[in-house]
Amino acid sequence: MAPLKATLLCLVLCLGQRIQAQQGDFPIPIISAVPGSVVPWNEPVKILCHGTNQSFLYHLLVLENATHRVVEEKLGFQKEAEFVINHMNTSSAGCYRCQYRKEYNWSELSGPLELVVTGLYDKPFLSSDQHLVVLPGDKVSFQCNSIHIPFDRFSLVKEGEASLPQHQWRHPGNFILGPVNHSFAGSYRCYGWHSNRPYVWSAPSDALKLVVADSGHGDYTVGNSIRMGVAGLVLVALLAVLAENWHSRRAPHEEGWQDLAGPSWSSHKCHMEDTFGLTPRGGR
Repeated sequence: MAPLKATLLCLVLCLGQRIQAQQGDFPIPIISAVPGSVVPWNEPVKILCHGTNQSFLYHLLVLENATHRVVEEKLGFQKEAEFVINHMNTSSAGCYRCQYRKEYNWSELSGPLELVVTGLYDKPFLSSDQHLVVLPGDKVSFQCNSIHIPFDRFSLVKEGEASLPQHQWRHPGNFILGPVNHSFAGSYRCYGWHSNRPYVWSAPSDALKLVVADSGHGDYTVGNSIRMGVAGLVLVALLAVLAENWHSRRAPHEEGWQDLAGPSWSSHKCHMEDTFGLTPRGGR
């Protein structure tokens, strides 16, 4: 029995090593959307599935009725497969996953990609009850509201952000961000939607821009601006004093010059008349 136990133990160990090797050779694929997962109506979007260099077949799947259905496949050795939706609409929106095949086995399914179409309803209104220039560590609250459409779900999205939006399950939608840091800075918009159609959203609200200031840098900038302003006022006052002094010195000098130049010219003229025998016109 001892040799049999040793053989079984060896088989178990070898099988475990084989499974670990397969798991290492089959990393979980990564799915993403370009330019993003929130897509306006009728606009294009690319879905990327990142696998391995040895992957020769990729599947793109969508979740329907609690099961995944293959909607498209890409054949050929490639590390990343690209699936294109040329015109985004309500039938294209949904929860997507992908997987790849290498040798004789399929990889695990990727994580979910929630692809949303926007622009199906009028835009909501995004507001904040506080100043949108904040310091690190502060908290910021946004409110998303719709007067005409009774949405029961709202989502807050930061423009250019790849992470998933924040969701609220009540009307109106209240969002609290923070404690904030500089990565929170940017423009935000909100959307409204209905819980029975989670991938069909409204048009985006108007954007609100959040600025996260550096307190030390802000104090330095303000102080520097004050000092520059005071220096400018002093310079203007100094120039005014110099101009007034220059003008006061020049005025008496010009008057004296006129008084002195007048008689000299008259006497010179008279001397010329005596020399050349000229007589004034009034004497004729």
